[in-house]
Amino acid sequence: MAYIITEPCIGTCDTSCVEVCPVDCIHADDDDRILFISPDECIDCGVCEPECPLEAILPDTEDDTERWVEVNSEFSEKWPNI
Repeated sequence: MAYIITEPCIGTCDTSCVEVCPVDCIHADDDDRILFISPDECIDCGVCEPECPLEAILPDTEDDTERWVEVNSEFSEKWPNI
C-alpha cells in the first residue's frame, strides 16, 4: 500500500505533507497544480495523511481512488529522477 494525493489538493498544493515526509516522496513540478506521491518511494508510514489540511491524502486502497492512483503513478513515470 502507498498513499496518494487526490483532488482537494488541486490548485492549493499545501506543502505541510512535504515537510513531514521522512523519505521525500512527495513531489511537484512548477507547471503542476497538484502534489504527487511517488508510489515507488513511499514507505507507507502515513505521517503525511494527518498533516494535510485538505484531507487530500488517502491510502491507495480507499474506495474510488483508482483514478488518483493512476495520476500519482503517471507523475512518477514522468519525473523518474526526482
